[in-house]
Amino acid sequence: MSEFHIKLRCLGLTEPEGAAAPPDILNGFSHRTWHKNVSCNWDGTSLWLEAENDYDENGLALLDEFWDEVAANVNWNGPEIHFEIVSAEEI
Repeated sequence: MSEFHIKLRCLGLTEPEGAAAPPDILNGFSHRTWHKNVSCNWDGTSLWLEAENDYDENGLALLDEFWDEVAANVNWNGPEIHFEIVSAEEI
């Protein structure tokens, strides 16, 4: 069975919003055990999520779940946030 490594990012959060988000996002993904090796970090401009699974070759399912976690855990004040799939590669 194939495994996929997916890298996503969220743009449009402020520094305080993005810097506070990773622990909450990771907590949410700790209940989504179908994803492995999940990491989330803030680089000062973007919120990044990386994970591996065995079913999401294009990253769309993980993107949907990332959006859900951001919506549930981040109270953003900006006009709009944007999500993108940076990469989805078979490993």
